[in-house]
Amino acid sequence: KVFQAVVSCIGGDGTIYIIPKSFETALNKLMAEIQNTFKGLGLLIPYCWKKGEACVVRGSDTVWYRAKIVEVSGSTLQVQYIDRGYRESIPQCHLYPTTFYTGIPPFCIPCQLYKTLPIGNFWQQDAVDYLQELLKNEEVEIHVEELPDNPWGKLSISLYFGGMSLSSFMAYQKYCVAEDCQDIQKLGVFEGDLLPSYRLQPLPFPGETFPVTVTHLVSPKEVYICLDSPGNVTKRSATERAAGRDSESLNKALKWCNKIVKTLPHLTNFKKELPCLAEYVDGLWYRAKLLSITQLVPVQILVQFVDYGTYLVAPTSRLRHIPCHLLKYPVQAVRVLLAGFKPASDDKNVERIPYSPEWSLKALWTMVDCVEGKRLSASILTLSPEVTISLYGDDKNLVHLKLIEMGLAELDE
Repeated sequence: KVFQAVVSCIGGDGTIYIIPKSFETALNKLMAEIQNTFKGLGLLIPYCWKKGEACVVRGSDTVWYRAKIVEVSGSTLQVQYIDRGYRESIPQCHLYPTTFYTGIPPFCIPCQLYKTLPIGNFWQQDAVDYLQELLKNEEVEIHVEELPDNPWGKLSISLYFGGMSLSSFMAYQKYCVAEDCQDIQKLGVFEGDLLPSYRLQPLPFPGETFPVTVTHLVSPKEVYICLDSPGNVTKRSATERAAGRDSESLNKALKWCNKIVKTLPHLTNFKKELPCLAEYVDGLWYRAKLLSITQLVPVQILVQFVDYGTYLVAPTSRLRHIPCHLLKYPVQAVRVLLAGFKPASDDKNVERIPYSPEWSLKALWTMVDCVEGKRLSASILTLSPEVTISLYGDDKNLVHLKLIEMGLAELDE
């Protein structure tokens, strides 16, 4: 069985406590009922607590939770929150004994990684801390491998985050040995002889009109677009639906990669077009490819962010190996040429685009104003030798008409 779950906590022994997404509605309903039943402080009169006894606990967030007594030690009790998994030592005045809700099974499930042996036969504290930092409150994919021998035992699972196996990742980090570690190569940390490459984005058929976002402009005529998801799902083509799913999955995978990026090695191979992860000016890491070495001392590399089309010159410290599972998502940005116009022959503006001097800078900034933050649509005219499109604004008019009105471009039949 495969399902989505949220990791509620990591136990001190490495137990992974998960709450299946399908349980969330029932858990929220129970929590609301508990808050309505118990108000104010805990039990203030003396009470003889027993190990294993059911209770409710008023947490540090002033919310009441179901719990059970794990250990009795004077005026302080160790409890386990049965719907979250974590343990805490707490004064008696924050507890209340109850037999309410004991007939409802715990909503969190204790799990262990299938066929995964921690170094030293138990999870070391640094490994537990790392698991907690990586997984707590995150949504993951659970593959049930083996049921426990008794109902209160641990479920044996394979856990995947952002398309990556947790067992393989922890084995790569030398925290454990994974018996079934066939996807360790997918971490993309081993240099092979074959040059990996990104998949191209499938495009709609010529003549179809589809929503797009312009992510980068090279010149008024050469831009990068991303396929958008239209608001009305029933009107989406198969290509648009697939692109929407890919984009959502890619964003989740990149979010995870940003959490583990410090564990990925720096690049040592600087072949042109090599896929990599690169750090942008916002401090986040994105998919990129190498274009050229622009400076040798210190080394500076020109990269392009393949899901946006933008460029950056970066030092090697801001480039890392890309996990191979990130290569399965098609590049989100597509380079296209806009049809129907060309540079104005009588454009008197002296400030030109250095790498495309046939266009004035004013024409470029005018086109930026026409497309930035706008709801655009496109229709493909040709796929080769270049992808050529007609680009329409949210008023359904061709975006380049503004440039023609201002004398910055002219019609090109």
